[in-house]
Amino acid sequence: MSVTQETWKHEYMITNGVKLHYVTQGTGTLMLMLHGFPECWYSWRHQIPEFAQHYQVVAVDLRGYNDSDKPQEQSAYVMDELIKDVAGLIKELGHEKCILVGHDWGGAIAWSFAYAYPDMLEKLIILNLPHPAKFIQGLYTPQQLLRSWYIFFFQIPALPELLLQSTDYQAIPNTIQTTAVNKNAFTPDDLNTYRNAAAKPDALTAMLNYYRNIFSHSFFNKSWGVLNVPTLLIWGENDTALGKELTYDTSTYVKDLQVKYIPACGHWVQQEKPELVNQYMRNFLMI
Repeated sequence: MSVTQETWKHEYMITNGVKLHYVTQGTGTLMLMLHGFPECWYSWRHQIPEFAQHYQVVAVDLRGYNDSDKPQEQSAYVMDELIKDVAGLIKELGHEKCILVGHDWGGAIAWSFAYAYPDMLEKLIILNLPHPAKFIQGLYTPQQLLRSWYIFFFQIPALPELLLQSTDYQAIPNTIQTTAVNKNAFTPDDLNTYRNAAAKPDALTAMLNYYRNIFSHSFFNKSWGVLNVPTLLIWGENDTALGKELTYDTSTYVKDLQVKYIPACGHWVQQEKPELVNQYMRNFLMI
C-alpha cells in the first residue's frame, strides 16, 4: 500500500543550539534528506511517501531555511556547524545510524558528514553534488569557473539580496524554472513554495551565508581519504552549474561507489525525474 501525503507530520527539534523544522513519515531505519539552494524540505516531496513505506523518512529544513532558525552571524553557517546539526538530528530522533541523502548544498554537507562520522551512516546517496575533492579540482578549470560565477557574485555584501528579493523574490522561481530541463516538473504552487520560503525574515541572507563561508570550509585544505561508506551518486547530465566531468574518477575517493547518470535532466534531478531517481535509490537500497 502506498503512503500518502496526508500522513506527513511537521515537527521541530532543537539541536546544536538551533531549532530545526522537518517533515517526517514512516517508521524503521532513519532516512535523512538534506535539500539544496534555494529550496527547502519540499524538494523531497516525491521521495518522502515513496521511501516512507520502508523507512522513517525525515526531510529537514537546513538551518537558515524556511521554518528553521536563522542565526544572524555568518559564522553560524560554516561546515562544522552544519555537520553537527546532522549528527544532532540523528541522535535526537533516536537513531544511531541513518541512510543520508543530500542534494546540492545538502550533498556537500552529506559528503562532509560521511568523512566526519562514517560510523553513523549505513549508506550515502548524493544527487548532483560532486565529491569535494573533485569540485576543488574543477575550480581550476575555465569551464567550471564559468559555471560557478554565482558563487563569487554571492560573496558581495547586500547586492545579491537586493537582486534576489526584487520583484517579489521572482528570481528564486525563475532560477529553478530556467535551469530545469523538464519545465513541467514544477507547478506554480511548487515554485511559490520556494519563493515564500526565501521571503521569510532573515532567510535570504542566511541562505547566502552558506556561500559566503565556502572558501573557509575545511574541504578546501583537507586531504581527502577513501570513504568506506557505500555510496550512490545520481547525476542529471544537463546541470548548468556543475559539469558532468566533476563526477569522473570519483571512485578514487569512494571504495564502494555506484554512479547513475540521468540524461535530459538538469540540476533539480529528484524533482525533474522523480520516478527514475526513486528507482535508482530503491535498487541501491535493495528494496
